[in-house]
Amino acid sequence: MTRLSVEMLAADTVEPITSAGHAQLGIAVLAGIAVIVLLITRFKLHAFLALTIGSLALGAFAGAPLDKAIASFTTGLGATVAGVGVLIALGAILGKMLADSGGADQIVDTILAKAGGRSMPWAMVLIASVIGLPLFFEVGVVLLIPVVLMVAKRGNYSLMRIGIPALAGLSVMHGLVPPHPGPLVAIDAVGANLGVTLALGVLVAVPTVVVAGPLFSRVAARWVDVPAPDRMIAQRPSEDLEKRPGFGATLATILLPVVLMLSKALVDIVVDDPEHTVQRVFDVVGSPLIALLTAVLVGIITLLRPAGFAKDRISGLVEKGLAPIAGILLIVGAGGGFKQTLIDCGVGQMVLDISKDWSIPALLLAWLIAVTIRLATGSATVATISAAGLVAPLAADMSTTHTALLVLAIGAGSLFFSHVNDAGFWLVKEYFGLTVGQNIKTWSVMETIISVVAGGLVLLLSLVI
Repeated sequence: MTRLSVEMLAADTVEPITSAGHAQLGIAVLAGIAVIVLLITRFKLHAFLALTIGSLALGAFAGAPLDKAIASFTTGLGATVAGVGVLIALGAILGKMLADSGGADQIVDTILAKAGGRSMPWAMVLIASVIGLPLFFEVGVVLLIPVVLMVAKRGNYSLMRIGIPALAGLSVMHGLVPPHPGPLVAIDAVGANLGVTLALGVLVAVPTVVVAGPLFSRVAARWVDVPAPDRMIAQRPSEDLEKRPGFGATLATILLPVVLMLSKALVDIVVDDPEHTVQRVFDVVGSPLIALLTAVLVGIITLLRPAGFAKDRISGLVEKGLAPIAGILLIVGAGGGFKQTLIDCGVGQMVLDISKDWSIPALLLAWLIAVTIRLATGSATVATISAAGLVAPLAADMSTTHTALLVLAIGAGSLFFSHVNDAGFWLVKEYFGLTVGQNIKTWSVMETIISVVAGGLVLLLSLVI
């Protein structure tokens, strides 16, 4: 389908809630984003409230009736939560099971037992990347920091030589690889294929994490040579357990949803017949909902039972796993509402019209928009959601692979230069006992390297696939 036919189809099916021209819409977008940034940074308002107010402000500045702006926001919120809410919840449960059963500690200890000397930074990036698949970034940091500090102190390593690879592994997974919330929301917003995005995400993630992790850690260790602070070495989750699940069973459980989703993408390419029995089966078992649900159910057998969890304790663990994601779900939902308000106001069509006259590639434009919002708000999730809403119309005439690369370009841009308005910045600073300047030289630069390397790889891939 050509760009023209897509635009004609869109014009026939979507009636903007305002008749504002491009100039007014452009001002409305800037004003709406400015409201969100101001509320988050200056008034320290929760991102959910900031996105809600910013969406209504966008509609008002664009001249849309308030009732229609509210309807757009609530429609977008509901659709986004319906699309990714259950997946985020299942991911949170799987992550909690991995942590509390001692499965994560089993993977850490097994890999560390086989590593030593110069291979230790590579072991840390491997551990963080594997564990980072089902875990939210903040949970992964809390889980791995005691290990990082312990390894650095016992092996007499520079803290940065061990810590940076671990942080890089977690951050890359968080920004580029589903089922993390950011990539899931972007996939939903632009209509990308999850399996293809997952496969390309892993392809981009591997070289990115090598450059930003073990390689950059050598430089970071020279810039900031600090010992591991004793005060932050905390108890590990499995220290209270009498037994833990096996390494093989834990690794298989973590990788199960990834394997199922990648299998679906592979079958779609090889069989390429929606009516074929094999493809229909893999369309079901490889869907993210079934893949994650299967991993959770398998995890009860492979993770919780070997750790000695009784039925009532399993129920309590699931409840505890769901509690912390309420804020994330609300932010993601409000971001979807903001995205829908952008689209219904005609901003997507405006971006299409303006980008025709620009020579800038769509993937680079998506990366730059995500970078700008990331720098302004400090939130990778807000940057991903907002950028996806702005550039979603650009995906209309893209191939399946390029739509997936659009998601990765947004994800890469959302990680650019974490600084003082990012909660992750302060989390790393306090755990590692760094000054603000030291944290910028290490953590902030590492995030920028991830963003630039991943963005560059996405652009290179777009030229060959």
